[in-house]
Amino acid sequence: MRKSVLIGSFFLITTLLLAGQSFAQRGQFKALIFSKTQGFRHQSIPNAVKALKDMAKTRVFSVYATEDATVFNDEFLKDYDVIIMASTTGEILSDGQKEAFQRFVQNGKGVVGIHSATDTEYDWKWYTKLIGGQFMHHPAQQTARLNVVDRNHPATYHLNEKWLWTDEWYAFKNFNEEVHILLQLDETSYEPGSRDGKSMAMGEVHPMSWYHEYDGGRVFYTALGHVEAAYEDDDFLDHVYGGIWWAAMGYPIQ
Repeated sequence: MRKSVLIGSFFLITTLLLAGQSFAQRGQFKALIFSKTQGFRHQSIPNAVKALKDMAKTRVFSVYATEDATVFNDEFLKDYDVIIMASTTGEILSDGQKEAFQRFVQNGKGVVGIHSATDTEYDWKWYTKLIGGQFMHHPAQQTARLNVVDRNHPATYHLNEKWLWTDEWYAFKNFNEEVHILLQLDETSYEPGSRDGKSMAMGEVHPMSWYHEYDGGRVFYTALGHVEAAYEDDDFLDHVYGGIWWAAMGYPIQ
């Protein structure tokens, strides 16, 4: 009898240890960092990948970083909760890979876009709606004022109503007006520049970060993150993590 109890206790402890080890390896959720480029390649991509890997350690989630598009298949993606498009550019996925990406989202998973994720797959209408818009142009890098128009999202809980930030300020076309805007650029606080004699400003509504639910999944995007120094800034990293956490976990926005 005593031997049976000891054996049972051993198996119970072993099971708990293995379960704990499995959680420690996987963490709260599993994120795929994808940073493939077929257009302009940002120098900040290595900084972004390193920062996200460091974030995974401190925030207790697991990551896998790659630029190999063949991972966009049902078998590989089924184990992931969120895909992070880290400054991707250009046409980076085949038709079959696009279909796997769509099924991933339709299965209730999350997508996060950082900076030039909007400079990606211009001819894929589904992706444009998903990510929220398409990069159009930008002026020289400079400091500007961001208005935090919605502080009720994990990506903006920590921010004040005004945020002074230095970056490459995107203007967008084909913007999905169904998204929920989090950050707006104050166009009176910087020089938007001109092209062909026309201002490159967007006007009163100039979104810089947003989120929405789309085709069964959850999507967060931030246009910030061009400069390498961004990935050492606590406010920016908390902004990104809040978006990742929401997209991966899907908890209701309060």
